[in-house]
Amino acid sequence: MKRLLHALPLACLLLILWLVLNDSVSAGHLILGSAIALTLALLAPILRPVRARLSHPLTALRLAGRVAADIARSNRDVGRIILLGPRAGARPGFLDIPLRIRDPHGLAALACIITFTPGTVWAGHDVARNVLTLHVLDLSDPQGLTRLIQDRYERSLMEIFE
Repeated sequence: MKRLLHALPLACLLLILWLVLNDSVSAGHLILGSAIALTLALLAPILRPVRARLSHPLTALRLAGRVAADIARSNRDVGRIILLGPRAGARPGFLDIPLRIRDPHGLAALACIITFTPGTVWAGHDVARNVLTLHVLDLSDPQGLTRLIQDRYERSLMEIFE
């Protein structure tokens, strides 16, 4: 019974998505959508054997604020590069950044942060060496970007997830 109660929020969300995608609230769609949504919601925990634990919610809020500010700043910088073109002097390139974080949820959050920030793309992660490869639109300061990733993001994510 407890498992069913934990599955209900996801099942409701899936049912609503089913009804919206089918553009119908007929009895058939309600029954079929409910059966599919409940089945998927009950099977979903099998796909996530490692559970995330949010240790420091205030750190997470500070990190979210930092990320929002960095995204705004990066939007401005990328806009400048686009408007000025070659005169902007941007030097695109790849950068390898050694990481200390090992938690899969922290790594996923770091991937989202980097990908959401204009001008940077998560290009790869060498699991054996725990090295992140980024493609950067303007790689004028590789050491500064490495410190930014490690100090502003990775340190906070390690505090939150590890």
